[in-house]
Amino acid sequence: MDKISKLNKFLQKRGNILVVTLAAVLLSLTLTILYFYSYNSIKKSISRLTESELRETSLKIKNVVNDMELALENNVWAAPWHNDSLWAAEELVEHVVRDNIHVMGCGIGYVPSQNGWRRDGVFAFDLVADSTSNIDVRRMAYDYTQREWYQQVMLTGEPHWTDPYVGMTTHRLSTSYSMPVREPGGLITAVMFVDVALDWLNRVIKTEDINPHTKNLLISNTGEILVSPVDSLANTKKVSLALTGNDNDEKALTIERKMRNGETGTEVIYDSEGNRLYVHYAPVDKRVGWSMAIINKHKDIYADLHVMALKMLALVATGLVMLSIIMWLLRRSFKRINRIYAEKERISSELRVASNIQQAMIPKTFPPYPDRDDLQIYGLLEPAKEVGGDLFDFYIRDEKLFFCIGDVAGKGVPASLVMAVTRSLFRTISAHESAPARIVDLMNESMSDGNESLMFVTFFLGVLDLPTGRLRYCNAGHDKPLVIEAEKVAYLPVEPNIPLGIMSDFHFTGQEALINPHSIIFLYTDGLTEAENVTHAQFGNDRMLDVARNCQEHTDAPQLLTTEMQKAVEAFVAGAEKSDDLTMLSVAYTKETRTAKLKRSLTLPNDVQTIGQLSEFVEGVCEELEFDMEETMSMNLALEEAVVNVMNYAYPSGTVGQVQIVAEANDQRLKFTIIDSGSPFDPTAKEDVDTTLSAEDRPVGGLGIFLVRQLMDSINYERIDGRNVLTLRKRLLRS
Repeated sequence: MDKISKLNKFLQKRGNILVVTLAAVLLSLTLTILYFYSYNSIKKSISRLTESELRETSLKIKNVVNDMELALENNVWAAPWHNDSLWAAEELVEHVVRDNIHVMGCGIGYVPSQNGWRRDGVFAFDLVADSTSNIDVRRMAYDYTQREWYQQVMLTGEPHWTDPYVGMTTHRLSTSYSMPVREPGGLITAVMFVDVALDWLNRVIKTEDINPHTKNLLISNTGEILVSPVDSLANTKKVSLALTGNDNDEKALTIERKMRNGETGTEVIYDSEGNRLYVHYAPVDKRVGWSMAIINKHKDIYADLHVMALKMLALVATGLVMLSIIMWLLRRSFKRINRIYAEKERISSELRVASNIQQAMIPKTFPPYPDRDDLQIYGLLEPAKEVGGDLFDFYIRDEKLFFCIGDVAGKGVPASLVMAVTRSLFRTISAHESAPARIVDLMNESMSDGNESLMFVTFFLGVLDLPTGRLRYCNAGHDKPLVIEAEKVAYLPVEPNIPLGIMSDFHFTGQEALINPHSIIFLYTDGLTEAENVTHAQFGNDRMLDVARNCQEHTDAPQLLTTEMQKAVEAFVAGAEKSDDLTMLSVAYTKETRTAKLKRSLTLPNDVQTIGQLSEFVEGVCEELEFDMEETMSMNLALEEAVVNVMNYAYPSGTVGQVQIVAEANDQRLKFTIIDSGSPFDPTAKEDVDTTLSAEDRPVGGLGIFLVRQLMDSINYERIDGRNVLTLRKRLLRS
C-alpha cells in the first residue's frame, strides 16, 4: 500500500513526461547493454572461428609436409644401391615424382669426395603443374653443393627443410626437403631431396576464409611472404605492407617479428585508411618454420550488428509511444486508488515516524563495552505492533552504570512518543544526578506536569557502582527484577511506589543492594510474564524462573539468558498474535577479583600545609610500580588536586578532620582511594569547566576536578557509611 501511494504521488507531481523519460533511459540502457553483449559475443565467436581456422590450416599443411617427408623416407634407403649407375638413380627419382602427387621434383646429389671429386647428380621434375603425366629427367648441370638443401644436410647430417625459393628449372615458388644417403657403415655418399611447389598453399588458405572480408597471410621464418592478401606482394618480405598498406608500421613490424619467432597471439592494428584490424596469428608447422595470420576488419565484422541496433532503436521509439498511452491510463487509475488509500497512508506515516523515534532511542550495539572486563549487557525489544511503548537504556558515567527499563501504558503512536520523552528525561537528568530516587523524582515531576492524557509509565532505574558492586535503585510501579547467581535466583527487593506521570509531588523511595561478581540483573516488562498462547493462558512468573534457573551456570552470558527467555516465550505462545511488547535487559556484573601487588595508605589532617607528605607518598608508590618521571608527575598532580579539593570543601571552616589516601595496585591498574568523614560532597557532580572560555568569562572553580579527569582513566564518588569515598584509577601499561 505504501509503495502504491508513493508512486501515485510521484506521478501526480511529475506527470507522464518524467515517467516516459525514465522509461526511455531504461530502454536505452537495456539496448546499450544488449548491444555490447552482442558486440562481445561476436568478438568471441570470431576469435573462436579464427583459432579453429588456424588449427585446421595448420593440420592441412602438416599433412602435406608429412607426405613429403614420408615420400623421401620411403625411398632414400634405395639410393645407396644406385650409386654406381646414374641411369638407375634416374629411375629412382622419376619413380618418386610419379608416385607422389604433391612431389614436384626429386633429385640426388652425390658427394664429390666420394665420386672422384666429380659433381654428379640427377633430377626429375613434373613439367605441368599438379600433374604426373609429363616428367622430365635431367642431370644436374649446376654446382648443387652450394645449395641449401645439400649444405645443411652435409653440415648437420640431419634432414632439412629449406626456406622457400623460386626453382631454376620450374620457375615456381618451392621448398625442398632433403635427407642424407648413407652407406651401411654410416658414411654419407649423397643427399637426396624432394621439391614441393607452394602453389597449393594459395588454394588451401584462400578457400578457408571465414567471410569474404577475411584476409590470410602466410610467411616463412625469414619473413618471406608465401601467401598474401595482395597477390603482388607474394614472394617478397614486405609483411607490414601486406598487413596495413604501410611499409613501416611499427605494430605490423612487431607482429612480423613475433610470427617469425613462432609466437601465437592477437593484435589490434590500423591500416593506412584508419580501419581497425584484428590480427590473429600462430605457427602452422615448426618443421618448415611457417606462420599464418588471419586478418579481420572491424567494420565488416560488426556491420550486421549496427543494422540490428538501428532497427532496435526504431522499436524502442515505438514502445515509448505506447508507454506514454499506458501511463496516461494508469494515472487516471491512480487517482482513484489514491482516494482509497489516503487514510491508510496517514496512519502508516505516523507509524513510521513513531517507529523511527523509538528505534533511535534504543541501544543496538552489543556488546556495548567490549573493552571492559567487569560488565556485559544485552537487551531486546520486540514491539507487538509497528510501534510500542516499552523502553530500555544504559550508559556509564564515572565508573557507574546507569540503566533503566520502562513500560508506557497504552499502545500505538502516543505510547511511543511518551517512551521517547521518558528516555530523554532519563539521559538528561542522570547526566548531572547520581541518586536514583532523585532522578525518578525529577522525571516524575516533569512528566506529570500537563499530563492531560493521563498516560503513565512503569519504570525501574538502577545505578551500579562497578568497582564495588553497590546497586542503588528506585522502582516506579514496575515488575521486580531478578538477580541470578550460580547459587540462587531471587527477586530484587523493591518498594513498588507509583508509576511516573500520575502525581507530580510524589516522593519516590530509593533502595540499595550489593551485587556479587558473576551475577545477572534481569529486567523485563509485563510483555514477558503476560504473553498469551491461543487459549489465553499466560507465560507467567514460574516459567520465567525456570528459564532463569536453567541459565544459572552462565552468569557471564547475558545474551544467552535473554535469547533463551525469548525462545521459551515463542514456544509457549506457539504462533498466537502478540498482545503486548516484549522487552528484556540483562546486566551481567562480571568483575574479577585480582591479587593486589601493592597496598599503601596515608592519613593527613585537612590542612593543605601537609600536602608535601602526599607527594612523597605518591612518588614512593610510582617508584615501586616503575613509573617514569612524566607518569609520576601526572599522578602527583592528580592526587594533589583531588586531596586539596577534599580538604577545602569536605569539612566546614574551622573543623578538624582527616583525609585517608589508600593506594592499591594489581596486575592491570593502580587505584587511589580518598576517604573523609566530612559533609557529603560529590566532586564528580560538578560540570566540567569550559576551557574554551577566557579566564575572565569562566566561572570560579571546576578546573581541579577537570584536571583530574584528564590525568586519570576514571574517577568515581560514593557516599558509604557516612563517609565520602573518591576513587581514581589508572591503567598500568606494563601489566
